[in-house]
Amino acid sequence: MTPDLVILNGRLLTMDPARPRASALAVAGGAIVAVGETAAIRGLAGPATRILDAQGGTVLPGFIDSHVHLFQGAVELDYLDLHGTRGLDALTASVRAYAAAAPSDRVVFAIQADYAILGEGRPTTRQDLDRVLPDRPFAMFAPDHHTIWANTPALELAGLLHGGETEMGSEIRLAPDGTATGELREPGAYAPILAHTRYGGRDMFGLVSGDDPVPAPTPAERALDATVIARGLRHAASHGITGLHNMDGNFYTAELLQACEAEGRLLCRTEVPFHYRSVNTLDRFEEAEEMRRRFAGDWLWTGRVKMFMDGVVESSTALMIDPYPGLTTTGDAVFEPEHFNAACIEADRRGFQIATHAIGDLAVRRTLDGYQAAREANGPRDSRHRVEHIEVLDPADLPRFKALGAVASIQPGHAPFGGVFPPQGTGKMLHDRQIPWAFAWRKIRDSGARVIFSTDWPVMPVDVTANLKAAVAPLDLGPPWVDNAQTLLETLESCTAGNAWIEFNEARKGRLAPGMMADIAVMSHDLESLPPAQIDQARAAITLCGGRITWQA
Repeated sequence: MTPDLVILNGRLLTMDPARPRASALAVAGGAIVAVGETAAIRGLAGPATRILDAQGGTVLPGFIDSHVHLFQGAVELDYLDLHGTRGLDALTASVRAYAAAAPSDRVVFAIQADYAILGEGRPTTRQDLDRVLPDRPFAMFAPDHHTIWANTPALELAGLLHGGETEMGSEIRLAPDGTATGELREPGAYAPILAHTRYGGRDMFGLVSGDDPVPAPTPAERALDATVIARGLRHAASHGITGLHNMDGNFYTAELLQACEAEGRLLCRTEVPFHYRSVNTLDRFEEAEEMRRRFAGDWLWTGRVKMFMDGVVESSTALMIDPYPGLTTTGDAVFEPEHFNAACIEADRRGFQIATHAIGDLAVRRTLDGYQAAREANGPRDSRHRVEHIEVLDPADLPRFKALGAVASIQPGHAPFGGVFPPQGTGKMLHDRQIPWAFAWRKIRDSGARVIFSTDWPVMPVDVTANLKAAVAPLDLGPPWVDNAQTLLETLESCTAGNAWIEFNEARKGRLAPGMMADIAVMSHDLESLPPAQIDQARAAITLCGGRITWQA
């Protein structure tokens, strides 16, 4: 068969033990048909074959980002980005300039607002934000998307100024006078704010509730939402990404992706999960079955249940074994253990993979307890259940990952030593004895547990090489922090072959070998020749998914 295209003069990292390195490959019919050296592969080309010159750059399986929020990330490409903004004056200048350029927005909305945006140890209040923008509703998301701060007009618009009921694990923070401080913790508290943002909160329904938007989107809104998702897919493809594991889900998001596929705009293969919440009963898993039946293709599918066990460290909502330093709280449990265990048993019985957000050490323990309960109730199977984040781990729970076959799903850029976020925020919320076991990637990998890497876009940008740098060249914060550096090949495996394996697709993708899907990233540099601290200089030069070029610089 004459190839449709060939890639020559590359430094191939194939992730294939049978042939780990090569310099060229050939693609036909959406699959890789040959891997070898440039001279031999060039000889396969015919008159109509497209020839791509890698120019000495690394060529590897397309990156699969195994933890993203696609709809939300796509929407946020247009919002005010406050990353790196510090101080009231800088915040005010940025917000007012952005507000002037967005006169029709009901809520002026910003993202990436640091927990210490007004200074270390200084909480952000609605009164502060009233000074920033006094005459229009204004709200801003924390980078982790677990907290929103809102000014008084925004709280009044959303009906939250005097508090209100929230679900378990969420909180509208109140001042002594009974009015809201402006800090809204977790989706159950801040969802009314999102309802007034540019997309009506439709981008967040899969995370906030797992339900479809209410009221049902109009045809015009559906078209708008599909277009913004298509933009997000192109943005991901520009980073060498060929696959996405969405971490929030509903039928609506899957239908938008289905529309993108029909129009040729689905540039990354995407898995959409079923979101099971603590307010749900077990019979809701029938909806998960329906999602799995309806979406079962190579480009769009459902096979996973997503749950949340806790919040985040910075707002003291991550669930801990012991109280936070200087506080009486141990964080907020999203699920009672009995309900979570029952949900794990039922999801596992139906053959679903489970992915659970678990940041605090007690959240990680309870998540593993749920997976153990499922294993004991249903018997061992190749479940590949995932624990997402694992920012704080109790030493006693480390061997349980390998014993249970649980997979550590980690985001290197989130760590204080990852170089993406200010390093001070997390450490001050942990006891010194916890810090050596915080973001303990090295210990987890060395224990024999399987480790996969992702970004959690839009918590951080869907920037592959920034995430690689966080893993291979972490900052040295000094004791009691420890070195969690990963090798480059470990890191690349955890972003490619490992992420194909976690979706049960290791026989079809994640390797550059004949017969595999032609999902390929051609990088601008030879990654192995770059110093680890400079690996983020590299970018995707060409991205192919299913043999089709989805990005070319």
